Amino acid sequence: MFEDLKAIYKNDPAARGLEPILYPGLHAIVVHKCISHPLYLIKLRFFARFVSQIMRFFTGIEIHPGARIGKGFFIDHGMGIVIGETAEIGNNCVMFHHVTLGGTGKHSGKRHPTLGNNVMVGASSTILGPVIIGENSKVGAETVIINHDVPKNCTVVGAPGMIVKKDGKKVKLRLKKSRLAK
Repeated sequence: MFEDLKAIYKNDPAARGLEPILYPGLHAIVVHKCISHPLYLIKLRFFARFVSQIMRFFTGIEIHPGARIGKGFFIDHGMGIVIGETAEIGNNCVMFHHVTLGGTGKHSGKRHPTLGNNVMVGASSTILGPVIIGENSKVGAETVIINHDVPKNCTVVGAPGMIVKKDGKKVKLRLKKSRLAK
């Protein structure tokens, strides 16, 4: 949890003094990692979901107890975030408000996105299906990605999402259908 607090200071220029301990994103992450996810893992799923719903009520951030979240996760202005049951978030990821990591309703088993390490997801973005967002990638605000993977070191924007930067060079490329989403 200390890495998640450090991530606030690293990523938010407005973070000063003890202020970050009041951030709802931090509360949602800490409760997920310390209470709801461990309860989920020992199959006390009703209680896990109950705790996650309480955090949703207080923070506006819905993290399913089954979601796996790495260290150094920073949620900025978290209202309206939804993270599905089989979502996976790597280390040092940043997510802004009103982001959905959801399912399409057409898959079983692994149904939600996987974010690699160092991924940034902009405000109001929607990422659906068992897709992979490669490490060091950025998903721009209001971007929509459904059943398509994003390679590592890319910037994706638009609806539907298009790659506009790859390995530091400007490009204009379509995303490829995820092999997991077929």
